[in-house]
Amino acid sequence: MSCTFVPPYLLQRVARRAGTRRACASGRETLQVDDRLRARREARPPEMAAPSLPGTSSRVVHSANNTETLPGEVVRKDGDPPAGDLAVDEAFDSSGQVLDLFQSQFGRRSIDGSGGTVSITVHYGRDYDNAFWDGSQLVFGDGDGQIFERFTKPMDVMAHEFTHGVTQFTIGLAYQDQPGALNESISDVFASMAKQRALGQTAGEADWLIAEGLFRPGINAKALRSMKEPGTAYDDPQIGKDLQVSSMADYVDTYDDSGGVHINSGIPNRAFALAALDIGGASWEKAGQVWYDTLVNGGLSSQAGFESFAQATLSSAGRLFANEPSIAQKIGAAWIDVGVLAAPSRADIGNGQPVGAGIVQPSSPAPSAELPATVAVRRTGGFAGTIKVGQLDLNSDPEASEVRHLLMRVGRQEITSTRPTPDRFIYTVEYGDWRFTVPEQDLTPELRRLVQVVLDRGPN
Repeated sequence: MSCTFVPPYLLQRVARRAGTRRACASGRETLQVDDRLRARREARPPEMAAPSLPGTSSRVVHSANNTETLPGEVVRKDGDPPAGDLAVDEAFDSSGQVLDLFQSQFGRRSIDGSGGTVSITVHYGRDYDNAFWDGSQLVFGDGDGQIFERFTKPMDVMAHEFTHGVTQFTIGLAYQDQPGALNESISDVFASMAKQRALGQTAGEADWLIAEGLFRPGINAKALRSMKEPGTAYDDPQIGKDLQVSSMADYVDTYDDSGGVHINSGIPNRAFALAALDIGGASWEKAGQVWYDTLVNGGLSSQAGFESFAQATLSSAGRLFANEPSIAQKIGAAWIDVGVLAAPSRADIGNGQPVGAGIVQPSSPAPSAELPATVAVRRTGGFAGTIKVGQLDLNSDPEASEVRHLLMRVGRQEITSTRPTPDRFIYTVEYGDWRFTVPEQDLTPELRRLVQVVLDRGPN
């Protein structure tokens, strides 16, 4: 399972509308890198490097030195002094805070629950506008310096990606539609708790913002997401408007972004914020305990939807706080407020086979000169959930000859599409009546080059 922080629809907006060529190029390059790196979703979680000897590091920070080589060079581990590198030291400090939250408040030892060493890589790629969990590794880009800051700067980005790993090793939620939106929301929930705990805030004192400080000055954005007020985090010509929704009345059915996982996650996000605010005190003391218990003891499947998760939180609350029935009542009221328990007919959206999973894409007809003279590519998903589109004219573009050749080669291939993975990109290619969708981990070399060239022709 691979989870990136910035949703692809936001990165696509950056690639199209950023104010400088460099920022546009960084958005495009980040999407291309995420395509290459979409990890294979494994049936079983991989084993982490569990410490076997006293003194073995709980976490190790590497530097990729602006390459795409993982894990990279070891720079800092437990017991080492600060490295003097902002990204390295931020990653080291924030991972320690997240490890402590899970250990002290929930009794969980590391991501895998068994004390496995957390492997972190910073300085990934060049001007890389994303962060992700690839199934065994936490990876952070430096940002482009014009729209995005370095992704290690807000500590809750670390907590978000760390929690994707926890979800993988527990319930293993599928990354599509409602299960995928729950996957995203659970990461935001624990990220908010980590941030609030680090700042010593109660639920009432917190701002409930995710990735505050990720955007550069001059971008009209207070954060990447708002859990209390989904859809209000940003509104800027270069990155567009925050697309998150806050209730089932506004639920978005879409093929983009793995079924809108970064958009619809606003619904369970707001439910948690409302519950924590109503309960009062520190968010991790009661509401957080219920969410963690639901994650590990809720008996949910990897295809769990919003309603089944909500019902499981009520069961957990009743079990954990049998002497405080108001806890379950307040959590139930929050789910009703966002329309999950009031609209059960919507609750199973996305609980079926992921879009495109297992589908063998057409290997014929091979494109010919008689077919339409344009080819279009649409990219969605990613940590920020941005959308990027491009269209190339096969009659006039300088790259037309290469693209025609690529289309011919792709037309002879059998292209399978596996399940989407967290915070990574998905591509849709359209050429006349020929239309297919492929997650980035399934791009063949010819498809990778094809989508790269076409997306480069998108509006800047």
